[in-house]
Amino acid sequence: MTNRLAAGTLQRVREAGVLAVVRAPSAEAAVAAGDALVRGGITGIEVTFSTPGALEAIAELRHRHPGAVVGAGTVTTAAQAEASATAGAAFLVSPGTLPELARAMLATGLTTMTGAMTPSEVMQAMALGVDVVKVFPASLGGPALVKALREPFADAVLMPTGGVTAENLADFLAAGAIAVGAGGDLLPRAALEAGDWDAIETRAARYADALRAARSA
Repeated sequence: MTNRLAAGTLQRVREAGVLAVVRAPSAEAAVAAGDALVRGGITGIEVTFSTPGALEAIAELRHRHPGAVVGAGTVTTAAQAEASATAGAAFLVSPGTLPELARAMLATGLTTMTGAMTPSEVMQAMALGVDVVKVFPASLGGPALVKALREPFADAVLMPTGGVTAENLADFLAAGAIAVGAGGDLLPRAALEAGDWDAIETRAARYADALRAARSA
């Protein structure tokens, strides 16, 4: 059962609509990217553990943007889950669903999202009690996959990640997603490495516009 802390974060994720997956070359770049995302209107930020200094970036972004919901991604160990909670992460995301890891993530009390692609994986994630099933990589099935999974798993809270763009965002939401995770299209590696924060802000604004249009349709 989702605790009250996790339930509150889940609502903030729903309101944010887009979780930007930040895989930056440094903590400083992750923070600058987060600033650009917020300026562009995206308030959901997932800093992955593939980012050097991810914990420091999470703590700094949480401090700088109290109105944003900031969490940790690519969580693969219990130690990372615990350290993320200490750093002030609001949620934890893992690319897959490993029972022991999922239990450790849930034990932090934070909103827990674990990856799944097949019906069996979705069933395992739901049985473990995770708050959100991250449909990954969503690029393999697109919105049709999310819609298909909603049929047998009407109670599942789904968030597709991988292959999401500003152009198909509305289709994923219409298929039943609580929110979408956006990585390479929203935050191109070249822009992150070059420090082109204006480009990221522009892309964030495009996603924010697409989200507003989807919700008003």
